[in-house]
Amino acid sequence: MLGTGAISSERAHSAPSFQADPFSLGVASGDPLPGSVVLWTRLAPDPLAEDGHGGMPPRPVRVRWEVATDERFRRVVRRGSVEATPELAHSVHAEVNGLEPGRSYFYRFAAGRAESPVGRTRTAPAPDARVSSLAFAFASCQAWPDGFYTAYRHLADEDLDLVVHLGDYIYEYGIPATGGNRNTPVPDHFATETVSLKRYRTQYALYKSDPDLQAAHAAFPWLVTLDDHEVENGWADDVPEGNTLTPTREEFLERRASAFRAYYEHLPIRSTALPTGPDMRLYRRFTFGHLAEFNLLDTRQYRSPMADAETDDRFDPSRTLTGDEQERWLLDGLSASSSRWNVLAQQIRVAQFDHGSESDPNLPQDGWEGFGMDSWDGYVASRDRVFGGIAERGVRNPVVLTGDWHRHLVADIKADYADPSSATIASELVGTSISSGGNGTDIDNLGRAGLLVNPHVKFYNIQRGYVSCRLDAQRWTTRFQVLPQVLTPGAPVSTRATYVIEDGRPGAVPA
Repeated sequence: MLGTGAISSERAHSAPSFQADPFSLGVASGDPLPGSVVLWTRLAPDPLAEDGHGGMPPRPVRVRWEVATDERFRRVVRRGSVEATPELAHSVHAEVNGLEPGRSYFYRFAAGRAESPVGRTRTAPAPDARVSSLAFAFASCQAWPDGFYTAYRHLADEDLDLVVHLGDYIYEYGIPATGGNRNTPVPDHFATETVSLKRYRTQYALYKSDPDLQAAHAAFPWLVTLDDHEVENGWADDVPEGNTLTPTREEFLERRASAFRAYYEHLPIRSTALPTGPDMRLYRRFTFGHLAEFNLLDTRQYRSPMADAETDDRFDPSRTLTGDEQERWLLDGLSASSSRWNVLAQQIRVAQFDHGSESDPNLPQDGWEGFGMDSWDGYVASRDRVFGGIAERGVRNPVVLTGDWHRHLVADIKADYADPSSATIASELVGTSISSGGNGTDIDNLGRAGLLVNPHVKFYNIQRGYVSCRLDAQRWTTRFQVLPQVLTPGAPVSTRATYVIEDGRPGAVPA
């Protein structure tokens, strides 16, 4: 719903007369702090234009913003303007300060005579606030051609304080002219794999044109971190997947720089994350009073190359998933936390998951065997250091949120996976994909085998959806939301399973 009054009479300089809606990619907010939030939009009247400029002229445009306590903007509490430049694809990152902690607000933008949709956001509570409850959802993996974003429409209808996105916001792959499973035609320039800055920009524009994704962004502030497909599948630090598109280290780092720039341009993150070439600081921490603290990790940019599954490389103590600096930052922050719930929001599965042996006639056969190297199973020493450190420091109620795997999963993170009776250090909640992988199913042979040989795994599901969490001082309740299909829009949502973590008792149990 649009506000009834026009945004401030301040005249925009260099404001063009738009021939189409410049706010075609919607609005968003993120990185909430006590009294502060980032407001995002991007001017793009022709969002899918091949040159990546979104139909904008090569000059700066002044964009005005307003924040109000009511949706009709009768009580405006903050207003200002930001210069949207062609260097950042005319994106806007307004870091609004001076707001009240722990309060909901409405916001909107204007450029020239064009006005954006209205978004709703919420600041974090004061650091010393005794917060009674917190509600959030987490999601990941939204390959646009694989299916519709119906899950986001249902997520937007929930009563939440924030959304956490764990990566694979876009996929770098080319998109057929038919739009894949969506049967929605796209311009021919989407057929190529995403490597250049202009292609990353158009890929984001296509994804962000989805109305259900826009609804979820407009409804709540988001905390975001990336995984691999925002650059390319399976990359690690300066090592590419291994294809012919970027055969040298220098070419891959140039691609990474373009990918990081487009990521910043299209998501509601603070200027502290503005990339410098191929480097971007994404790990950061957000506190919600004494109730919860979120540690957003980056498990791509600092990791050692993936181990060879045919060797014992995954046990090498010199290998790292987080890098030394991020590992110290994480453990030091967890040690200093006074929060009831301490959250690690990250990309790839932590708990050991033995796929089983294909030679075992008692296990369902699925073509998988052993352990996945693109998970913490491929970095065993790194996992031992982080979660051993969590145990040694007595961190209160550690809970891990995970994306990437296109599956719902509940697992205990154990001190010793060879001994099922060993201590449970933390609880892991893995969320399935929004659309990646198509419709999915309740369970597959990998899940059947995994549940048999991994006693610390409590639940497994391979449908599409998201995860909704509500926590207070006594318990954390998690609902695994699923859709029957994503190949056509409008599917209903249901709760496939509900798990509870009790304060002071690591390990999730069925509700």
